[in-house]
Amino acid sequence: MKDRYITEFGDIKCDDASSIINKALIEMQGKGRVIFPAMAIKTSGIDIPSDSHLHFEDGARLEFVDSFDAYPPVFTRWEGVDCYAMHPLIFINNAHNVKITGKGCLDGNGKTWWDYIYYRRAEQQEPVTDIEKSFALLNPDYKSQPGGGGGRQTQFLRPTMLQIYKSSNVLLEDFSLINSPFWTFHPIYSSNITVRNVNIINPYETPNTDGMDIESSTDIKIEDCIVDVGDDGIALKSGSGDQGIKANSPTKNVVIKNCTVKKAHGGFVIGSETASGFENIDVSDCKFFGTDRGIRIKTRRGRGGKISNIKISNVYMEDTICPITINMYYKWGSDDEKLYSLEKQPITSSTPSISNITIENIKSINSKSAGFIAGLPEMPIENVVIKNCSLEVDDSNPENFEIEMFKGIPTSTYKGIRIINADVKVENTSVNVDPPILFEN
Repeated sequence: MKDRYITEFGDIKCDDASSIINKALIEMQGKGRVIFPAMAIKTSGIDIPSDSHLHFEDGARLEFVDSFDAYPPVFTRWEGVDCYAMHPLIFINNAHNVKITGKGCLDGNGKTWWDYIYYRRAEQQEPVTDIEKSFALLNPDYKSQPGGGGGRQTQFLRPTMLQIYKSSNVLLEDFSLINSPFWTFHPIYSSNITVRNVNIINPYETPNTDGMDIESSTDIKIEDCIVDVGDDGIALKSGSGDQGIKANSPTKNVVIKNCTVKKAHGGFVIGSETASGFENIDVSDCKFFGTDRGIRIKTRRGRGGKISNIKISNVYMEDTICPITINMYYKWGSDDEKLYSLEKQPITSSTPSISNITIENIKSINSKSAGFIAGLPEMPIENVVIKNCSLEVDDSNPENFEIEMFKGIPTSTYKGIRIINADVKVENTSVNVDPPILFEN
């Protein structure tokens, strides 16, 4: 085994060093580390094969080019749907035994992507450019595919920054990911992944720049990470719509420990792509600062999936809108009024279920409200336990904020724990609201 510097493989002081990097990775498979020295390197998409080890020295920096046509179509999953999308900036595809380590910085150079989305998203409802039309041809069913807000209707399917697809035994350690064009870290259909001491930073106002989206994957460990982003912080997903239900590929056996999330829409999140379900999730010893929601489970009719055996403990939060939300009336993705009806609807394969959730030793200060838990009348939430918690709300006007993104449920100015269609036990928990809990079954 012999390590080699990337500078040994060619002149990397060029406008796009991707061909040199990809060649080096193939040549060094199973032979040693490819080391990136303390310098800036411009590149487009990188494909990491099996038995690879990329190591970034302190001061190393990969800067990804922001040309839309530099990331050609690959078959992957985009917002919960298996389809063609732009090549991820870093792609671990059907690869095994991969390591990315070191204190370097990987910069997705996302501003051009964000500006384009802001400019086009407000009015554009169909493919317009040649790139968008080419994806529409590759994804002929795109109009009927569910969306999560990223802009599927335009077929401008932005690249994930670091994606792991149908791969196993991956270690990510010590580096930073910043300025992602879209979702930042996204394992799909993968297993045995460890993410340790990784920083993910995107400006808060940027569109759909989730920190981590762990999707239809198993045996995942996330520890000692910092996530500061413009959408959900650390999120679990499992596919969307009928396709996701048919795939039957749940996210399970996930451990998240000692992580810090700042500003994001949610600290720890499940959903809203819930089609294949979740089980055996353990979140502990985390801190959330200024996140819109803290602990957040979001789904609705049509999303499907069984969400069960979730434990969240020893979490500290400051300045959230709401520290605990479990919402089966999540409003994005469809305008079908039946999905948000307060009357019982037929139970089908696309009816989600939530059960066996334990939330304990949570301390939240200066939130806008204490909790929101809403199940479906035909599928109430079962066996939620909230114990040994302290939930302190401020004295702000509750009419000036949205506790959770629900539709169909009447709004309320109540600031305690609001519970609808759910079996919830609250033990040894303080809420500075009178009454502390309000059942609205």
